[in-house]
Amino acid sequence: MVDPVVWDIGYLLSAALFIFGIKRLSSPKTAPSGNRLGAYGMMLAVVVTLVRMETDGIIGWELVVGGLALGAVIGAIMATKVQMTGMPEMVALFNGFGGGASALVGLSEVLGRLQSGNVPEAGIGLYGTWIAIGMTALVGWITLTGSLVAMMKLKGGFYIPLTKKDDRGRRKWVNFPTWGPPWLNFVKALLLIGALALVGLTIQEPDNTDWIYGLVAVSCLLGFLFVMPIGGADMPVVVSLLNSLSGIAAAFTGFVIGNNVLIIAGSMVGAAGLVLTFVMCKAMNRTLPAVLFKSFGGGGREKGTRTKIGSDAVEVAMVCDGIAKCIIVPGYGMAVSQAQHAVKEFADLLEAMDVEVKYGIHPVAGRMPGHMNVLLAEANVPYEQLIEMDDINSEMAECDVVLVVGANDTVNPVARSGEGPLGGMPIIDADKARVVVFIKRSLSVGYAGVDNPLFYEDSTMMLFGDGKKMMVELNAAIKDL
Repeated sequence: MVDPVVWDIGYLLSAALFIFGIKRLSSPKTAPSGNRLGAYGMMLAVVVTLVRMETDGIIGWELVVGGLALGAVIGAIMATKVQMTGMPEMVALFNGFGGGASALVGLSEVLGRLQSGNVPEAGIGLYGTWIAIGMTALVGWITLTGSLVAMMKLKGGFYIPLTKKDDRGRRKWVNFPTWGPPWLNFVKALLLIGALALVGLTIQEPDNTDWIYGLVAVSCLLGFLFVMPIGGADMPVVVSLLNSLSGIAAAFTGFVIGNNVLIIAGSMVGAAGLVLTFVMCKAMNRTLPAVLFKSFGGGGREKGTRTKIGSDAVEVAMVCDGIAKCIIVPGYGMAVSQAQHAVKEFADLLEAMDVEVKYGIHPVAGRMPGHMNVLLAEANVPYEQLIEMDDINSEMAECDVVLVVGANDTVNPVARSGEGPLGGMPIIDADKARVVVFIKRSLSVGYAGVDNPLFYEDSTMMLFGDGKKMMVELNAAIKDL
């Protein structure tokens, strides 16, 4: 018989790898090694668990190997096919998978106990076990359905199969709505109370599976309604919160099955996700209650009626000739067009002309924290040139040219008005520079659905077109100067 201390030592080492991995995720430079440490920690935890289960005689290797193989194939396909523009949606989906996995483990555990008659007698044992199972179900199913809604909101909608393709090769597209009448908060409160009541009923009548399936249904509906009313501008905060909930669900699952590493890892993910959520709220000048309960109507989209005569690459190149300082503000459009390498070439050309070049990074540019940092790091942009919003704003008044590549909401002066979906959100003060150059396909509104008055200023130049294509043209024009 193997001493249980051996398993605890293995789990302790696994937890240590998780801690060091999370620590290294704090910087884009060390993030890859942090990911590897986390993966090694999870591999160690899985190996220890499998050996422990085999020792206890409660394992079926064909199911384990089959599950690992299937998961590895699916994960590899998703990881290799996803574009950088789809990374926020994938993060939201993975949050949902984590919550759903925890919920399924809890459901399997309670049904298995009922089938085998392994139900604790009334008292602390029953209360502790069934409360943990109930909270696993509540948090897990909320995380799953809420994350699926968040993914669809980040994606903007979904395609209808077998429909005719449009001129861009896409099938019929359906936008995912933002729906939330004022009374919906009351409904969500009732559903939460109902879910907690169902947890209590499962304790009173542990053998009644109706309460269990009722809890699953109510939790799924609550997760759906939890995310549906929240506008697109606040979606990065919601994804971060759902990440935290997936960790909390895993921790509850650890209590259910008596697995220490799940408790430790889930608690760390839950705490880290919650800290990131509050950091994101602060960066967007939001409070978490305001994001969760006051974001109704954020999905409405304005229709601009004004026009703007576009410039060409040669005009912009001439403006850049002789300047002393340029700040580049990247956004989601840069990710969509994969223009980061052309942006780096533009910066190199200006630096060869003795121009000071910096990059202004908004906390939620690209719909996910760190999205722009990863893209620019891929293009070998020096980390010291990536300047956070608060620091770059202090330099805007002395900047000759601000080049905005595919960003909109993060430089929209409407946010300073304190009204609408962007009201109160801190922005990069691009409008304070001498000249602002936008590279954008059209004058369409941004993700929050709000028109940007900066487009129409006399000091603003618009390069209409695909981000990468326009950057290539601009680079060619600068070379011809």
